[in-house]
Amino acid sequence: MHPDLPGLAAKVVEELSRESEYVVTQPAELRVLREMSHAEVSEFAKTHGWRVIRRLGGRQIEFYNDASVQPL
Repeated sequence: MHPDLPGLAAKVVEELSRESEYVVTQPAELRVLREMSHAEVSEFAKTHGWRVIRRLGGRQIEFYNDASVQPL
């Protein structure tokens, strides 16, 4: 697990409590997610009850609360 992943998770939780989506565009945050495989990012999202979508060739990653996924 990347050492910055808990901090990123906390930020996503905070943002999703206020908004319907969180778009990761900051280079430092993207670096953390790019160091993970697609499967790892999907599992990370699933464990928090989120859906993840990659856009613009991975330059933008979006997280959404997903009602069909139960957080672990």
